[in-house]
Amino acid sequence: MPVTDFTILEKYKYLDGFDSYHESEALPSALPVACNSPQKAPYGLYTEKLSGTSFTAPRHTNLQTWLYRILPASSHSSFQPREPSTYNTNPESSKLHQIPNQLRWDPFDLDESVDWVHGLKLIAGAGDPSMKQGLGILIFTAGKSMDEHEAFYSADGDFLIVLQHGVLDVRTELGHLLVRPSEICVIPRGIRYHISLPHGPVRGYILELYQGHFQLPELGPLGSFCLANARDFQIPVADFSEDHPSSSPPAKRYTLLSKFAGRLFSATQSHTPFDVVAWHGTYYPYKYDLGRFCTVGSISYDHPDPSIFTVLSAPSSTPGTAVADFVIFPPRWLVQEATFRPPWYHRNTMSEFMGLIYGQYDAKEGGGFQPAGASLHNVMSAHGPDAATYEKARNAQLTPMKVGEGSMAFMFESCLMIGVTEWGLAESGKVQEGYNAESWEGLKVHFRRPEVGGKGSVTRSEKETEANGEGGGRPDLGSWTGDS
Repeated sequence: MPVTDFTILEKYKYLDGFDSYHESEALPSALPVACNSPQKAPYGLYTEKLSGTSFTAPRHTNLQTWLYRILPASSHSSFQPREPSTYNTNPESSKLHQIPNQLRWDPFDLDESVDWVHGLKLIAGAGDPSMKQGLGILIFTAGKSMDEHEAFYSADGDFLIVLQHGVLDVRTELGHLLVRPSEICVIPRGIRYHISLPHGPVRGYILELYQGHFQLPELGPLGSFCLANARDFQIPVADFSEDHPSSSPPAKRYTLLSKFAGRLFSATQSHTPFDVVAWHGTYYPYKYDLGRFCTVGSISYDHPDPSIFTVLSAPSSTPGTAVADFVIFPPRWLVQEATFRPPWYHRNTMSEFMGLIYGQYDAKEGGGFQPAGASLHNVMSAHGPDAATYEKARNAQLTPMKVGEGSMAFMFESCLMIGVTEWGLAESGKVQEGYNAESWEGLKVHFRRPEVGGKGSVTRSEKETEANGEGGGRPDLGSWTGDS
């Protein structure tokens, strides 16, 4: 079956379907019929609307959800700055290093002394969350569950979480998600959640999207399905706690943590944030098993653009150009004839940040690109297969082969020039100083100029032979014999 064989079994139920209108209730008839905001909601609940887009956004992009909860989210004390001198995940342009060098990082260390909120480290980014423009790329590592009386949310953007190690048990206002390696999770802007670590320390990557929201990429001539299919995305079902001043025993004080313009703020409240009894709408968290991705590729010759591996995309105002794409490189078959099968050498107007969840990426066989590590090839920074991979692919026998078995690499691609933080460039201590020397400075020269009219010259008949696919040129694709 095209699903990941997880060692940790699923423990929650889900709704299925990306970008669908969903509804869920933890008590029967908790959802009102027809009227979204009745004078008296069922069970004495409060009605609250959660808007992920403006009210007047086009219908196909409009994201709104109605919540029916014991107490509204506004019932808390005033927010106060917390850890103002040390906590900052805002990619402030004055503190970013804009450099053209290709960069690669060794695996990032696990830090078992911190929880989710304090394990977020901005490594790179562009733009400004206060203007709702751009993105941030974060590394996370944690060894402790959040306090059971805490909840966290980001007002800055949508979190796309790529887990590399451990298990995340995510309780959101709308329900639970269990996230394991090879699964991704998206928690939209503003949704409050708590993360516990049932199987020890965790580590991974986050793309925080400051503008817009993720969509499935258009399929064009592929037709109606393939790549990430909408039916494979899983959405939580309503689940609530009854922990408030009138409950028995009365609730303890809860702490609400907010990431706002990169800074941390906290407020307190007398009730649990997880008291949503029912909800319906289009704005919700979700997860996806990368093992369900339906890969497509060439079955004749050439290596297509890696956009064919796009799982999710956040478009910019320029058609066909993304603020952020999430791309994976899963196990797949290669069958192209007379083709250099790994990705070609490349300079790109887009920035490419790559990470490795597990295994070995098939375009980097030197051992320097490791699970929990990363690389960044910024705007127009040249990159491609390392020398060892090139020589191996150049001389390989072109039989059908499966690559990426036991591996899962991914890429955050953006039209923006990505700046690197001081933590990413120096304080983390993970930048590989010899990345270029190891990967490309050792490439061999294979060019050989023909001797005109002498020994070693190429004759016209030899050129024609190569052109017809004999001797390493373009393959002979045959002639069409059917009806036109």
